[in-house]
Amino acid sequence: MEAAIFAAGSRRLSAAWRSLCPRWRRRPLEGRAGRGGRQASFRRGFRGAGAGPAGRARSLCVTAFAMWGLPAVPLLVNVLGSLVGFAATVTLIPAFKEHFVAARLCGLDLNKASRQPIPESQGVISGAVFLIILFCFIPVPFLSCFVEEQCKAFPHNEFAALIGSLLAICCMIFLGFADDVLNLRWRHKLLLPTMASLPLLMVYFTSFGNTTIVVPKPFRMLLGMHLDLGVLYYVYMGMLAVFCTNAINILAGINGLEAGQSLVIAASIVTFNIIELNGDYRDDHTFSLYFMIPFFFTTLGLLYHNWYPSRVFVGDTFCYFAGMTFAVVGILGHFSKTMLLFFIPQVLNFLYSLPQLFHILPCPRHRLPRFNRDTGKLEMSYSRFKPKSLSPLGASILKISEQLRVVDVHRGVDKDGEYVEFNNMTLINFVIKLIGPTPERTLTLLLLLIQVAGSIVAFSIRYQLVRLFYDI
Repeated sequence: MEAAIFAAGSRRLSAAWRSLCPRWRRRPLEGRAGRGGRQASFRRGFRGAGAGPAGRARSLCVTAFAMWGLPAVPLLVNVLGSLVGFAATVTLIPAFKEHFVAARLCGLDLNKASRQPIPESQGVISGAVFLIILFCFIPVPFLSCFVEEQCKAFPHNEFAALIGSLLAICCMIFLGFADDVLNLRWRHKLLLPTMASLPLLMVYFTSFGNTTIVVPKPFRMLLGMHLDLGVLYYVYMGMLAVFCTNAINILAGINGLEAGQSLVIAASIVTFNIIELNGDYRDDHTFSLYFMIPFFFTTLGLLYHNWYPSRVFVGDTFCYFAGMTFAVVGILGHFSKTMLLFFIPQVLNFLYSLPQLFHILPCPRHRLPRFNRDTGKLEMSYSRFKPKSLSPLGASILKISEQLRVVDVHRGVDKDGEYVEFNNMTLINFVIKLIGPTPERTLTLLLLLIQVAGSIVAFSIRYQLVRLFYDI
């Protein structure tokens, strides 16, 4: 009885779908069809679109999607849902503002003269909207298996990848919010992304399991054409997740920077995915777009409120959420090396910060630039210590950095002249060192321009210099 009811319902659903969609949709464009397959779908579009203005409009739509090889229905639904997500993020953040202040999830903007409390952890709102969009989107890429006769087997691997990715991102949002509330230590910040990446690694293991890499040309005489890394590849992916989540977190501290850099990276990944849609790995880049488009629009809504002068702070929640989202699409989209290229400013900031991050040099909890109330500009912040407290390695690193003029060192500080101070080693302070004290808005714009320049360099490496290392 239940089987009969289910069959009847399926027939009605299939009939409704065919009545809503022209004939060309009955053979979806999502498959890895060659040029001939796309042209055939294109021709079917003209035959099935019908006459009249509506038919011609559908034909033009089919033409555009066929030329680019875009999976029409899922991406259209994804874009529409993302636009709704943008509006929801812009609306919900001010609506919940007082709730966060009442819960004491607020702080003072140290780079402003005003002492008005500002809500923190607003990344949890953009993250929640992002999750709701994708939760509602889950069945859309698989509609053909529900309403069409051509679906021979349900794509369980793709479905598991989608669910596992959402689980990893959801875990990271929760752990990031816990960090904002509990103010966790740095060692916990390294552990949490590792735990949250486990669902992602399990999905990769069960669905793909490929741990073989193509060896760059200079090393092929030694290692051969291909190299199987085995378990080391999973270690690499786990470390990638940890890096992505913390890379954005340590390049932060001024209005609009966290959301702004994430927006530039997301736009770069979307551009890369669209370029690669006509390539051999179309399904992987389509999968990435399903995540990156909603992330772009929800982050844009968050940036609207976080831009100078900021009305809200994004918190560690957003940094973890953004980093894990990038890690998900990089790993399951199989373009982790290219994705790392979009993190060039974050990599430089990480390398510059290493002596402080590993406590070879003194490292305060917050390394924000210092606000000068008299000028209204941001200046470099400094760490102060006694020379005797520094290890020989730390003294050597500080001396070399001073000689290379990448660190500003002042000796004989304080009344007794017992202290030495140096600027905190972040990309933000380094830019201030190069151009001098700067208004906060100008500094944010300069750093985002550096992020854009990094993406341009990344595309140049990916499509030009890569020929020196790989056969493409």
